[in-house]
Amino acid sequence: MKTNIIYNGDCIDTLNKKVEEKSIDLVFADPPYNLSGNGLHWKGNKTGGDWYMVDEEWDKMSAPEYLQFTRKWLGACDRALKDKGSIYVACSYHNIAEVMIVLKQLDYKVNNVITWYKTNAMPNMTRRVFTHSTEFVIWAVKGSGWTFNYEEIKKINPNKQKDGNLKQMRDFWELPLVQGKERLRGDNGRALHPTQKPEEMLTRIILASSNKGDIVLDPFLGSGTTTYVAKKYGRKWIGIEQDKEYARIAKQRMKK
Repeated sequence: MKTNIIYNGDCIDTLNKKVEEKSIDLVFADPPYNLSGNGLHWKGNKTGGDWYMVDEEWDKMSAPEYLQFTRKWLGACDRALKDKGSIYVACSYHNIAEVMIVLKQLDYKVNNVITWYKTNAMPNMTRRVFTHSTEFVIWAVKGSGWTFNYEEIKKINPNKQKDGNLKQMRDFWELPLVQGKERLRGDNGRALHPTQKPEEMLTRIILASSNKGDIVLDPFLGSGTTTYVAKKYGRKWIGIEQDKEYARIAKQRMKK
């Protein structure tokens, strides 16, 4: 089985054909949230420049289609994951129910539902609901004996005790939406990927639930944050991305 590679293809097909059974130590997945369709945008936004809501064909499914899709890709990840492996799934209120249902059907134990508080969340455009400022990351494990590097995570926790000593990391992460130099942008200034995840998020996940030399896999690689951070910290990596342009961006990022 090849490692340190990015595949351009369907994640379910690639997982079943290119990835060996019970070979992966850690999976991070940022699947489609199934919330595209209205084409909302906000030009002239003062907090972060022009804003465009996700509006991609891969993010448009009916409710039954989305549940079936979730069953298929999580089932393929389950086949590839070691018995003591961990899977982290990014989600929002749009799709957390489907992910939780399928994980339970696959007999996973949910250790945490991490709340990502986006400190620079976009203002509410409609003014008809509370401003959405959180997403979630589900951490689930197979069996017992999973990896959790408790002391390593305490070291990188930005929050300290009153006396300055290290503090346990909680499942509430205050991280901004990706901006500045970390944000990958095209020549027109628009973000190259609509849902680029913060490197700090992947740093915490990879350091917590894998060790040097372990294999980290991302079935929805997008802009390549997972493989980029995995390489940085001495892990082997496999990325799968269906979109040709996103796969190209991720491969280019890995060369830097």
